[in-house]
Amino acid sequence: MASAKKKKDEKKFLQYKGKPLVRKGTQIYYGNHDDKYIISMLVKSSTRIIDLDVSTRIEVKLQTNEAPGKEKVIKKAEREGIYSALDLGEFWLQEALAEDGDSQ
Repeated sequence: MASAKKKKDEKKFLQYKGKPLVRKGTQIYYGNHDDKYIISMLVKSSTRIIDLDVSTRIEVKLQTNEAPGKEKVIKKAEREGIYSALDLGEFWLQEALAEDGDSQ
């Protein structure tokens, strides 16, 4: 029964390519909380189109997944648009997890 509840809780997050995508304000986190690495994205600027804010400049970081304040940034870049940022982040994350042997 506990496993069914855990699966139900995991489904609450938006998923991208099978991994959770969580946003809090201008910060976006991508990756499983159990993995050694995650992607952190910071929306640096956005544009309002009709009634929707569209992210235009995103800072992407591959970092270790440790306690807050103890994370170590491995790679860092900036991209124009959320899709470019997610694409880069997904590539970095898969590469890092494969090298570490945590590939899923």
